[in-house]
Amino acid sequence: MLVVDDGSTDATVAVAEGLSQEVGGLRVLTGEPNQGKGHAVARGMRAARGRVRLFLDADGSTPIDEAGRLLDAIREGSDVAIGSRRVPGSAMAAKPPWYRRLWSRIANRVVRAGLLEGIHDTQCGFKAFSARAAAAVFGRVRTSGWGFDLEALAIARRLGFSIAELPVRWSDDRRSRVKLSDAWRITREFLRIRRAVLSGAYDEIPA
Repeated sequence: MLVVDDGSTDATVAVAEGLSQEVGGLRVLTGEPNQGKGHAVARGMRAARGRVRLFLDADGSTPIDEAGRLLDAIREGSDVAIGSRRVPGSAMAAKPPWYRRLWSRIANRVVRAGLLEGIHDTQCGFKAFSARAAAAVFGRVRTSGWGFDLEALAIARRLGFSIAELPVRWSDDRRSRVKLSDAWRITREFLRIRRAVLSGAYDEIPA
């Protein structure tokens, strides 16, 4: 298990390092200054080892016992398995504010139309990759912000990896730092990723 700390200012590192003394195989990766969620996830996925590599948000919005669905999908042949709040069978215990739900619906429609047709929820922070897919995808991810999910999935699809979207239980954490003001930055990231996909920029083998 890897805990990746992205320049936090609370006791996250101390707590995680304390647990690492008790939990075998737990490693803590620290970094300063804060460089963004995408940077932290990509760093962790590149450092991970194992036949399946799963990342999840530390706030526990999706409980770890939902991992079985994703692991089963990988075991049955999918290269990538992603948790979804928007497919039949999913459950949302606590909903985000109305304006975030509205933005999410609009953004999802744009993303499906312009980049990831058929995927209903790109942003759920609960995704698993086979070792081969993880190495190929996260060796190419360059987005350090919230749009990294789009980039990872777009790269996976561009490289021919199969993606399974599976229902999960999810609950909004009001401490989330995603704000409506981030919408324009995420939109810019979407447009940059789309241009890179269309130009074949991700086809090159990373150095």
